[in-house]
Amino acid sequence: MTEQTALKDTLQRDLHDAMRARDKVRSMTLRMALTAISNEEVAGTQARVLTDDEVLKVLTKEAKKRREASEAYVGAGRQELADQEEAELVVLEAYLPEQLDDAALDELATAAVAEVGATGMQQMGQVMKVLQPRVAGRAEGGRIAAAVKRALSA
Repeated sequence: MTEQTALKDTLQRDLHDAMRARDKVRSMTLRMALTAISNEEVAGTQARVLTDDEVLKVLTKEAKKRREASEAYVGAGRQELADQEEAELVVLEAYLPEQLDDAALDELATAAVAEVGATGMQQMGQVMKVLQPRVAGRAEGGRIAAAVKRALSA
């Protein structure tokens, strides 16, 4: 038997509970998440077991897909499909850390700019490298980049 992460074990237990409760949305979403995790484990040259941080990254990516799909469906006038994506997003968000609000993200970005000593946009990459591990799953990359740009232009 292979060693698993605590988060992956939790997802599998919750999937079994959802199946027993006949909760279709929850069981379908958890199956999809576990499949994405398994795909990530076998991607590359050597199969491996993901750490909890890597599992969180996969879940964050899946949540982002649901958010973007929902927005696309709303834009196309397909509310029923948008509602399905939103329902899946709610299930995934239960496993993700609480998201940072813009004020907290701006504060972290400003501190990272000061720490790096960045003076312009050409140093954005250095600031991002410092900031991303601190944010770790609590904000999407686009929001982080926007906060860094605001901090650099201030």
